Amino acid sequence: MRDHQIAFFLRESAAPEPERRAAALKGLGRRGGAAHVPVLTGAAADPEPCVRAAAARALGRLGIPEAGREVLPRLMGDADAGVRRRACVAATRLGLRGPTVVGAFARLLSDPDHHVRILALEGLSVLRVPGDAAALVACLGDRDPAVWGRAVSLLYGCADDRDVRAELVRTARQGRGAARARVLERLPRQCTEPLLDALLDALRDPSPQVRRQAARRLSDVRHRQVQDTLAAALRTERDPEVAATLLSGLGDQADERLVDVAVGWLRDPVAGPPAARVLGALDPAATHLRTALADEAVPARTRAACATAIGAGGRWDAVWLLLPLLDDPDDDLRAGVLDGLDHLAEKGLRPWERHPVAWALSAHLENDARHTWRTRNALRYLAQALPAVRRLADTAPSGEVRAAALSLLDGDDATDEHLRSDVRRFLRGLDDPHETVRYEAVLGLRRWADAHGSWPPGTGPAARERLTALTADSSPRLRDAATGLLAALDSGAAPSGPA
Repeated sequence: MRDHQIAFFLRESAAPEPERRAAALKGLGRRGGAAHVPVLTGAAADPEPCVRAAAARALGRLGIPEAGREVLPRLMGDADAGVRRRACVAATRLGLRGPTVVGAFARLLSDPDHHVRILALEGLSVLRVPGDAAALVACLGDRDPAVWGRAVSLLYGCADDRDVRAELVRTARQGRGAARARVLERLPRQCTEPLLDALLDALRDPSPQVRRQAARRLSDVRHRQVQDTLAAALRTERDPEVAATLLSGLGDQADERLVDVAVGWLRDPVAGPPAARVLGALDPAATHLRTALADEAVPARTRAACATAIGAGGRWDAVWLLLPLLDDPDDDLRAGVLDGLDHLAEKGLRPWERHPVAWALSAHLENDARHTWRTRNALRYLAQALPAVRRLADTAPSGEVRAAALSLLDGDDATDEHLRSDVRRFLRGLDDPHETVRYEAVLGLRRWADAHGSWPPGTGPAARERLTALTADSSPRLRDAATGLLAALDSGAAPSGPA
């Protein structure tokens, strides 16, 4: 049967219609062998592109590297894109190597057909060679992510190649558009200082991508001259993403000269949040932050950044500006308000502010499931919240809220009159159906063990059994925490009584 098929394919390979010749060659690629290589290589010179493409495909399927070593590199330079594609696939499939093959792939890195460029990059990646450093780096500027993404991967694999390194540096200094931007994005940090002059010049590049990457790199440079250049660039920048990067880089180096320009970006949905962070460090900008926070026409993410900045600034009215916004329907704004209150609580609230903030945050912990742990973080500095926190640890219907509440109980302060009841809460938490609660209960007991080097008073064999059971829990972090706690307790003392 096979012989009959091959005989048919051989007759059809000389048919007058190109479609019949192409189909016959495909059949020979599937069924033929070394004896039929001359037919396939001869068809590589056929005047019809579909036949030449079929010949390339058949040579790849035949699986004989020697058969395609001369023909396929020639077909990779064919005038027809479809033929070039098939030849690339076949050469890669056969594992062809050598300067001729590498050169053919390298020439295709600038091919007008993006499928061919992709196949050329894949072929060079298999060979683990850059082909042509300049053409490869130029692929970083390709509009197709499938092209420049593969170029990034190949460049990473060829990072030790001297020509590649030289071309990357040249592109960082003199390149254009997306290629230069992607090189600046990926060069190691230690390259920033040697490229400082080029980066400063890139702040005036016509490409926003290049300006943004230059600003990102320069934001880590603390030279006064560089910071002044960034501030000057911000004054003339019109692209929101570049402005956002410049503002982010100047955030902790801001001076009052930036107030006007930052205010100008405050209502922009992209640059607004970093503008708010810059203004938060400047006393003359407090009024602008309050105004933006109260204006519902300002994007919610910017209002959130204003709320955080107001909290970080710690001015006299910050608490009373933020507390009413805890119940705002916008998630982003509530997150910013909570971060602002966290800043205020960490710095130390005024005596008359502590109870109102503690009460508001305790209620919020129970009611805002979206920001449970953000609320928890703001509460960790407020001893005034502990009565409500203990109630939530005992009765909250949400496992996440119970876990957050347990995490706020110290378990290591011997002077705390509630310490024993908190230890009992931790022990009860070991049996909670929610993994997060069990995990925080183990951490609470670990805080005791680290502080006292012994089992908590009132624990007994039952506590050891619970912890031992948790060492086989399905949660890796819970297993590790329980194992570590048992080791810490066993190194101190035995359980001291009935659980």
